[in-house]
Amino acid sequence: MATPLTSTQAHWDAETALRLLEDSGDFKVLRRLTPRPAISRHESAHARLGVLVDTETTGLNHQTDEVIEIGLVAFTYDDDGAIGDVVGVYSGLRQPSMPIPAEITRLTGITDDMVQGQQIDMSAIATLVDPADLVIAHNASFDRPFCEKLTPSFVPKSWACSVAEVPWAELGFEGSKLGYLIGQSGYFHEGHRATDDCHALLEVLARPSMEAGSSPFASLLRSSEQSRVRIYAENAPFDMKDHLKARGYRWSDGSDGRPKAWWVEVADDRYDEEIRYLRADIYRWEEADPLTIWLGATERFRR
Repeated sequence: MATPLTSTQAHWDAETALRLLEDSGDFKVLRRLTPRPAISRHESAHARLGVLVDTETTGLNHQTDEVIEIGLVAFTYDDDGAIGDVVGVYSGLRQPSMPIPAEITRLTGITDDMVQGQQIDMSAIATLVDPADLVIAHNASFDRPFCEKLTPSFVPKSWACSVAEVPWAELGFEGSKLGYLIGQSGYFHEGHRATDDCHALLEVLARPSMEAGSSPFASLLRSSEQSRVRIYAENAPFDMKDHLKARGYRWSDGSDGRPKAWWVEVADDRYDEEIRYLRADIYRWEEADPLTIWLGATERFRR
């Protein structure tokens, strides 16, 4: 009868097997993503504070839909974009005013029973967000309006978007969806819950890129320090809508007081490129002058 392996031997054998598989060149191995343990802020050697945030909601419209879950992971970093330590985590569920749509439950796993009687602790959110230098979301133009509607703590903060402000393709990734990024970084994680996604995004951002020699977070930090420009393609020909949508433009129906038009938000150094595109491909008029609004760090990614 074989002698059972000790836990140390089993772990060593697993790591050896993984290395053999990876070194063969015939296999790619995914490791379970384990969240970093949280420490006290004063224990971290890094001076700056970032907060990753993710929301689960009853739908896509921040004016009519509601947050049913929010997750936050606060971490330290330095001016060069080196990520330090996790210094705070919060996860909260919230009962909406209406039943959760079946499609949302299918996507998130959150049921009406889970949120029954639940409320989000706004003071816990404020504790993490108020001192933050930067708030980051994976699709900030979606999460920021919902977060600001939830609590004013998010309103004055500088925001960054890990979808729009990281050149994932240049860093060797095949897409910007979080699931792709996690898998290509060599990890897998459970489910689609808000805090789990924040922990996963942190590891993806921290992982050095073989192509660039620096981390995605370093790229994100540099991008976040640039001002941004919101350009409205007012009166664009109707038959150009698919072209605009494919380029990343969003439709505004004017219900929030903004122009009824397709719009996009880009870094200021892409302004000339975007104007050339609109003049040449959309308006086909060299003197077209689309409405442009320049945005500082605290105004970015607002709808």
